[in-house]
Amino acid sequence: MEKPSFHELFQTNKKSANRLKKSSCQERSSKLLALKKWIHSHKDSIREAVFKDLSKPPTEVDISEVSVVLQEISHALKHLKKWIKPKKVSTPLSLFGTKGYIHYEPLGTSLIISPWNYPFNLAVGPLVSAISAGCTVILKPSELAPATSALLKRMVKELFAPEEVMVVEGGKEEVQKLLALPFDKLFFTGSPATGRIMMEAAAKHHMEITLELGGKSPVLIDRGYSPKDAAQKIAWAKWLNCGQTCIAPDYVLVNDEIYDTFKQILVDTVLQMFPSKSNDISACMDYGRIINAEHHQRLQYLLEDARNKGATCLMGGDYDQGSYYFGPTILEGLEPNMDIMREEIFGPILPIIKYTLLEEAVDFINELPKPLAVYVFTEEAFVKDFVLENTSSGGVCFNDCAIQFGHTSLPFGGTNKSGMGKSHGYFGFKAFSNERSVLHQKSTINLLRNIYPPYSFKAKKIADLFLKWI
Repeated sequence: MEKPSFHELFQTNKKSANRLKKSSCQERSSKLLALKKWIHSHKDSIREAVFKDLSKPPTEVDISEVSVVLQEISHALKHLKKWIKPKKVSTPLSLFGTKGYIHYEPLGTSLIISPWNYPFNLAVGPLVSAISAGCTVILKPSELAPATSALLKRMVKELFAPEEVMVVEGGKEEVQKLLALPFDKLFFTGSPATGRIMMEAAAKHHMEITLELGGKSPVLIDRGYSPKDAAQKIAWAKWLNCGQTCIAPDYVLVNDEIYDTFKQILVDTVLQMFPSKSNDISACMDYGRIINAEHHQRLQYLLEDARNKGATCLMGGDYDQGSYYFGPTILEGLEPNMDIMREEIFGPILPIIKYTLLEEAVDFINELPKPLAVYVFTEEAFVKDFVLENTSSGGVCFNDCAIQFGHTSLPFGGTNKSGMGKSHGYFGFKAFSNERSVLHQKSTINLLRNIYPPYSFKAKKIADLFLKWI
């Protein structure tokens, strides 16, 4: 039997979208609850699939993939009834007697293109938002994480009708075919370079689009902050998933008064986090691997380019092409002409840079494109205020790193080159919804009749009074 074409799959999706537009809160909640139960009963399969793709330790899978999705589902189940309910808005004086509401209707057919670095989390998270909003979904997972992609296909097939949710596997050719179709919504997570391609494709069909990209997320450590606390939090967020995280610290700006202390504590912290009997981190079962040879070679180039231009390794710099191992690496002596200071690293290399004045550090941040996150370690309110007022980013996290992703009541997303649109919780629901304005006018009360043409002296006086009033 011949497989249906992408166009046929889309048309089936489109017909179902019209029905799902009228789906109840109970119907959507039942799908989310079934998804939650499936994840709980298949945790071992999820761990195994992600390990095959990224050598990610099982506990790390639970923390960074499974628990985040389960929390997203639980949050949606708790609040969905409130989200769906039309929201009454206040009435301006000029429209006295009317009632205004915001109705949230599903955008319709949606295409979710998810990445390889968190292959379960970043595929299922947006799916939760789309189901909550009442959309149909075609999900295209990354071909670079084939084991998780196959698991997602199996999960969706067991839980959803194919005309409502479907997984399409494949590479660039399949993506191009999908982007040629007039979806109502495109949700893409990936690199800024690919994000531009997505925007061009979406523009052809006037698709609504959410882009979760990345960038060089900086860390700033104030002189009065505990170097040990900062080192622990930065090390965890940086080397989680072997540095392949869009919100991972990309470089660290350290006040010169604590620079020497911090860098030694950071090295010690990394060695404590990834212990092995042979003192070889490559033998540590808690440390992951780079996704493939292409990305491994890219990291090799960034490291060697920095070394050739004068950077030195405080630790690491070791790697193995055959196993895709790339050790935790800390660099100092960085210069602006090094490629590692221009590109998002997206790997286990961490540059640390000394600064003296706060203004100097903020200027350094602002010379680069707006990042997905800014991290600031300080106990001083004026430092927090200064950074908030003088930088721009998708989000800011004080005295920790990366944990903002797990906050279901905060919008997640970038700005400018680091992304477009927001996701998670209510903001994810809104990303897949049309905020439709609805106004009710009473036939018995219409003050505007007094200013209909022809414009009498009375109409002119009313207009004049109104202008003075407002």
